[in-house]
Amino acid sequence: MRMHNADETCGIAQAALVLGDWWNVLVLREVARGHVRFDALAAEIGLSRKVLTERLGRLVAHGILHRSLYQRRPVRYEYLLTDAGIALLPLLVAMQDWGDRWVLGDGSVTATAAEGGAEHARVHALAGTRLPDGLELPGTQGADLPLVAPDAAASVLFTYPGTGVDWGEPIPGAAGCTLENRLFRDAWPDFRRAGVDVRGISTQLPYEQAEFANAEQVPYDLLSDARHQLAAALRLPTFRGAGRLRHKRLILVVDAERTVRHTLFPVVDIPRAVAQSLSLATESARTA
Repeated sequence: MRMHNADETCGIAQAALVLGDWWNVLVLREVARGHVRFDALAAEIGLSRKVLTERLGRLVAHGILHRSLYQRRPVRYEYLLTDAGIALLPLLVAMQDWGDRWVLGDGSVTATAAEGGAEHARVHALAGTRLPDGLELPGTQGADLPLVAPDAAASVLFTYPGTGVDWGEPIPGAAGCTLENRLFRDAWPDFRRAGVDVRGISTQLPYEQAEFANAEQVPYDLLSDARHQLAAALRLPTFRGAGRLRHKRLILVVDAERTVRHTLFPVVDIPRAVAQSLSLATESARTA
């Protein structure tokens, strides 16, 4: 890519030079989703082997991906995000949010979604898919935790916009996060008796979540997706509110094999959704 001299000090121009074209963006999207091997990338994106090899080589050369040997005969590599690559995830999620709002939507800011829309379709397509291996998020104690507890027969993962947030202008679907956490807290004994784990996830920072968990005596783990690793991995719907990209409210029921069995989205009736997640997760744990 030929650049004007004035672009040499422009961060936007330099980032565009690294990303190159839309194929590179799609490669990064798929690596973030856990498709890290060559054949899986080729199948998901639909690129020829020659073009995909070229794109992967560029991203490795720019320090966005690194190759990790997983098979010696024949030689096979996985392509994993470097720290520089992980730092691009908020950009990917922001691009998705912009596309959902301005290309696929009507431009309005909302924390919910219409049934039959692109976000609704993406979330419900998660049923039957497996959560990416090795993905961990910071918990309220500072340590990184897996998305699901290893000893749980089933898990409920619920994403929410944020607690204690002054939204300024009302945003449809944003309110109700404290209520949702309280309902999960009150139903916690029922979840545990069924062998089901619960984890709440937002883009708030761990210390913000810790303050809320202490004040509300939340018994389950709250995980921070402030770096948007989960949002990028699952292409979760987001919205921008109170100066931050935030998760829209949804619930995933995951079995012991880390496979998503049920999705609840949009969540409009919060008490009903919490009760429904308990029922679905209990059934999933019983059949595990």
